[in-house]
Amino acid sequence: MLMQPLKGVSDKVGERIAEAPVSGRKQNQNGGERPVSLKILADYLGLCPATVSVVLNNVPGRSIPAETRERVRAAARKFNYQPSLLARSLRKQRTFTVGVLVPELSDGYHTMVMSGIGDHLMREGYFYFSAHHRHKPDMIEEYPRLLLGRGAEGLITIDTALAHALPVPVVAVAGHRKIAGVTNVVLDHKRAAELSLRHLYQLGHRQIAFMRGQPFSADSDDRWRSIVSVARELGLEIRSDLTIKLEKDLTSPELGYPVVQELLQKRRRFTAIMSFNDIAAIGAIRALRDANLRVPEDVSVIGFDDIQVAAYHNPRLTTIRQPLRDMGETAARILLQRLQGFKDYPEEFAVPPELITRETTAAVNPRTRRR
Repeated sequence: MLMQPLKGVSDKVGERIAEAPVSGRKQNQNGGERPVSLKILADYLGLCPATVSVVLNNVPGRSIPAETRERVRAAARKFNYQPSLLARSLRKQRTFTVGVLVPELSDGYHTMVMSGIGDHLMREGYFYFSAHHRHKPDMIEEYPRLLLGRGAEGLITIDTALAHALPVPVVAVAGHRKIAGVTNVVLDHKRAAELSLRHLYQLGHRQIAFMRGQPFSADSDDRWRSIVSVARELGLEIRSDLTIKLEKDLTSPELGYPVVQELLQKRRRFTAIMSFNDIAAIGAIRALRDANLRVPEDVSVIGFDDIQVAAYHNPRLTTIRQPLRDMGETAARILLQRLQGFKDYPEEFAVPPELITRETTAAVNPRTRRR
C-alpha cells in the first residue's frame, strides 16, 4: 500500500536525515553512529515501511511501480541504509545462517570448495560460520553442536567423517557414509580411476607406483577401491612394494616428498607415479628431481584434484580434475533447497571427473624400462 506523506512530516524527517553524517548514519548518545531505520527511511519517502521492505528485499509478486522502486533504492543508497538481519530473523523466525565444517583452512582443495559454497550463500543472502577440526574425532563431534547453538539452520561438511545423523539438514562434500538426513556430493571415483589408469596404460606404463590416501581422508577408501577395480580390468598389477601409504596430515608438498624418497631408496623399478592428490604429486616431482630423474622423460606423474597451482607448476601437472568450486556451489544449493522445504532431495549427487593432460606424463622411455 502506498501512503501519502503528512504535510510537514516528510520535511522534518528529511531534515533529520540530512543532518546525519555523510555515511548516512545518525549519532547515538555515546557519540557513535547508528544506522538509519526502515521507518525513518519510509517516512522520508512518504511510503509505508512494508512497501519499502518489499522493494529492498525483492519480494516477488508485489505490484509496485518501477518509479517507486527506483526512488526507494536511490534513497537507500543515498543514506547507506542497511537492513537489520536481526529484525529479518525475528520476523521470519529464521537465522539465514549455515555452518561449514572443514579439516583445515589452507590453499588447495578445501579453499576451492569453500569458495563455491561462500559465493552461492552470499548471492542468496545467507551468512555462514566455518570451523576447522584437523580430522580430530572429538572436534567433529562437538563442532556441529556449537554451530547449531549459534543459530546455524543447516550444515555443510567438507572431507569430514560424520559418525551419525544430526537434527538439521546436512550436505557432505566428499562424504561417503550413508547417514539419514545427509546428502553426499561425491566425485565418480570409478570414472576417475578409469581416466587416470587408462591414460598411463595407453602411454605404455605397466610398472606404476601408487599412493594411498590417509586413513582419515573421506575419499581414501572409495578412491583406492576404484583404482584396484580398474587395475584388475586392465590387467595391471598393484605391487605392495610400489604402494605408498600416506599418513601425515599435511597440506604442503612435504606430503609426497619423503615417501617418494623412501621408495627410491628401495631401488624398485617403476615408470610412473599415480599420486593421491596434486600437493603430494608436486612433492613427488621434487623428490624425483633431487634423485636426478626427469619428469616425464624418466618417470611420469599424475595428480588428482586440479588445484590452481597445478597449471602453473613446472612442469605443468597432468591431473584428474574435480570441479571443486562447482561441488561447493552444488552443496550450498542443495542445502538451501532443503531449508526451503524441498522434500525430494537426493541422498547422493555424483560429479563427473575430467582428465587434464599437461606436461608430467609421457610415453614410457625405453631406457627407463631397462633401468
